[in-house]
Amino acid sequence: MAKKETNYPFEASIARLETLVTQMENGDLTLEASLKTFEEGIKLTRECQKALREAEQKVTLLMEKNGEQPFEPE
Repeated sequence: MAKKETNYPFEASIARLETLVTQMENGDLTLEASLKTFEEGIKLTRECQKALREAEQKVTLLMEKNGEQPFEPE
């Protein structure tokens, strides 16, 4: 059986990332807990980046469909 991945909604992922950053900045975590927290943060960051790319693609497609020029990333 494949490992089930936890996918949070985008906003929940951002909130969780903020919590993880706060925990790590406090410096109260053990090395092991810090590594697990960091690992979770990396996973959430990748999920957020993927969600943003997908949203950008949808917006671009909608704009092109309406004859508008897609925006240029900064």
